[in-house]
Amino acid sequence: MPGFLSSFVPGPLLAMSGAASNSALISFAIYIALVFVIAGMANRLQKGKSFVGEYFLGSRGIGLWAFALTYAATAASGGSFMGFPALIYTHGWSLAWWISGYMIVPLVALGLFAKRINQVGRLAGAITVPELLRKRFANPYVGYVATALVVFFMFFYLLAQFKAGAEIMATLMDGVPVYEAATGWIAAAKEGIPWVGQASADYLLCLVIFAVAVILYTAYGGFRAVVWTDVMQGIVMGIGVVILLVLTLNQVGGLKKATETLAEMTPPEFGTVLIRSTGEGAVADLQVGDWVETDEGGMVRITGASNVEVSDQPDGHESRGMLLLTNPSEIEKVRERAVPGFVARITSREPYAHGAGEKGVYLTAPGPSKTSSMGFLPVALAMSFFVFWNFSGAGQPSYMVRQMAFRDTRVLRRSIVLVALFFSLIYFPLVVIFTSARLLLPGMEVYPDRIMPEMASHVTELAGVPWLAGLLVAAPFAAVMSSVDSFLLLVASGVVRDIYQDSINPDASEDRMRKLSHAVTVIVGFLAVLVVLNPPPYLQTLIVFASGGLGASFLMPIVLALYWPRMTSDGALFGMISGALTILVLYFAGYIANGSFGEYNLLGLHPIVWSMFITAIVIFSVSLAQRPPDKALVEKYFGR
Repeated sequence: MPGFLSSFVPGPLLAMSGAASNSALISFAIYIALVFVIAGMANRLQKGKSFVGEYFLGSRGIGLWAFALTYAATAASGGSFMGFPALIYTHGWSLAWWISGYMIVPLVALGLFAKRINQVGRLAGAITVPELLRKRFANPYVGYVATALVVFFMFFYLLAQFKAGAEIMATLMDGVPVYEAATGWIAAAKEGIPWVGQASADYLLCLVIFAVAVILYTAYGGFRAVVWTDVMQGIVMGIGVVILLVLTLNQVGGLKKATETLAEMTPPEFGTVLIRSTGEGAVADLQVGDWVETDEGGMVRITGASNVEVSDQPDGHESRGMLLLTNPSEIEKVRERAVPGFVARITSREPYAHGAGEKGVYLTAPGPSKTSSMGFLPVALAMSFFVFWNFSGAGQPSYMVRQMAFRDTRVLRRSIVLVALFFSLIYFPLVVIFTSARLLLPGMEVYPDRIMPEMASHVTELAGVPWLAGLLVAAPFAAVMSSVDSFLLLVASGVVRDIYQDSINPDASEDRMRKLSHAVTVIVGFLAVLVVLNPPPYLQTLIVFASGGLGASFLMPIVLALYWPRMTSDGALFGMISGALTILVLYFAGYIANGSFGEYNLLGLHPIVWSMFITAIVIFSVSLAQRPPDKALVEKYFGR
């Protein structure tokens, strides 16, 4: 990523970038070392205990702080610190409505069935959610379908997290000499290799480093290592957000001044420019993210490679995709960052579909949108997301596993309050930080998923404490790691416990289960890395898809399985399948309608809302059409 950071940082700060990067990297390395120390301690505690129960569920002995922070840290994934800030930066204050439902997620998700799922899990002796369903209905096919759905949707979640982890590390290590030399070697080595060759060298290197670190400590330490590191990572996230908020508000002159400036801002425009070299520089040397001055005195930024059309005109012209700033204050802020020796002439302009030229659009709902004339967040969609975050979160198997692991109801009651406070202290400050980020880092629509680590590096350098960037970058990195380790363990438990031990080799020894669990964790992580070697263009969209798919598949089946004795195994089976199909069909319709990966909001409602109705109808219809379940089975889970 040479040159990426330099397109943001003023000239006097460039001389500091090497020392700043090294100091930030050292503080970040200390954080990573602590993660591995914790994993080693957790591994030692596995000795003398049942491997499966300890490795996948921590022997069901998780206390208050560990339970609350592992639940919160798992929920606050790379989407919270990468995709969510990108949306805030792009669409403004409307994201406060978009995320507001998250503040009561603990009340809904934990209050809805955490106590009951813990009870049923203990009665069944279940380690995983598919195993709980299989034993609750005494039907192996229910477990097989549940395992398949967990692995399928969770894999999409892993893809987004691996990409986020690589992006964070790429920003942190920019300017480190060893890193720059390594990326140069990788850039030459990957040329011509299918799939891999399309990704940048810095991304590939950081992806491998991140993947190796998180896969090793997850495989080595198991569930307890995940929980303990989540506690540390939750604390790091909270401290990091508070520090970033203070530094940001200090550098924009306070919230009042930031709001007054945002009230005068209008969205940028996209399109193409014809770039001409006026000096010795070759136009082809311009990189994505470089600023170029226009012949009318404006400023454009080179956008992604997919928008680049190189011409072979003999006079050195080149047509490029661009982002055009529309605010005088932003234009003057980036003028000194223009690459000398080039001038651009605008050849086409694509204003936003909603909010183009409209002042104050970043401060009001529905927020600007490049593609939708209705804006980013119409009222019906805002209400849908209020439902989405609560009920899709309640339906996440990764959260349910933690609900099966807490020690007693006292831990549960206090955790609901603690997690709600944690979310409030994380998400609302993020809205303030990244709406204000528009004032400090113009033009980040080119690569919005990097706004969090870029902002951390930028504000700490301006404040004269560049080493602090390591801590601030550790906050999103902690969010990513706390999600990846949980999801890796969840997928591994589905394969090892629900497929191998329950169906293939019930008498497998502890040693065999240990080796297989480590191997599956590594293999699943390796497969995820292979897929994201050519990084997907969407991050938050992938996370919303995976969350919606898991919530649609498991929310209603789990709730009714826990509270409705009349529910049958076929009701559970067809309920899970109908929920998954609802999400897949509406996402396919969204792709057909929009030409890109995303949901189709039928009647303005998110697919999760439709899936809840459809799944409930299917479960009730199928169950009532069949004979009641076995009385002994009902008595086991519903008798006094």
